[in-house]
Amino acid sequence: MNIALIFAGGVGKRMGLTIPKQFIEVEGKPIIVHTIELFEHNDAIDEIFLVIVDGYLEYMEDLIKKYNLTKIKGICKSGNSALDSIYNGLVEIEKKHKNDNPIVLIHDGVRPFVDISVIDKNIESVKKYGSAITSIPAFETTLISRNGHSIDAVATRSETFVGQAPQSFYLNDIIDAHRIVRRNDDKYTDIVDCSNLMNVIGKTTYLVPGNRGNIKITTTEDLYTLKGFLLFKDSEL
Repeated sequence: MNIALIFAGGVGKRMGLTIPKQFIEVEGKPIIVHTIELFEHNDAIDEIFLVIVDGYLEYMEDLIKKYNLTKIKGICKSGNSALDSIYNGLVEIEKKHKNDNPIVLIHDGVRPFVDISVIDKNIESVKKYGSAITSIPAFETTLISRNGHSIDAVATRSETFVGQAPQSFYLNDIIDAHRIVRRNDDKYTDIVDCSNLMNVIGKTTYLVPGNRGNIKITTTEDLYTLKGFLLFKDSEL
């Protein structure tokens, strides 16, 4: 079984919004619905679980009904950080699938551009290697600066990749990794995502080629990118 875990616990602070960015409507539909539909319409995905910012669970349930999102089988409240929210979602999946050990594709609720083929490649990689970290080669020079002022090193471009999502694992592997870390650090200090989490406990993770347009909606400029993409997509149809 293949399950998408979509987390959307942000409150839009960086964009100065009055509502969480995942609920902004673009082309008549909230961003999170655009994202969910990528998995809803993929035959390889059996179920979808959601992690939603506190105060918006009922609103999300209304959206599920409005847009007929039939694959959603669980919804829970977000945590204090992205990784904490992901853990909450994994626990929710575990309640239903403790003995199944499904593949879980962990995806940002505000990343609505991932190609269907990338989702399929994630599933294939987990079956073969046990993990899948969607990424693209870094196209620009990556500079390392410890003080934010002077350059300490320049990363070798051929060895540098930009992490995206989904990040995918077998349920038992990723939830065990969370629990190992949470025994001593439930704030996930200096851990940025699930691939980093797995590496911290000594597990090797494997790259899957992503698509360059698979951006995370973080800034106002990203909203214009989303609108442009959807207009172009509609014109192609």
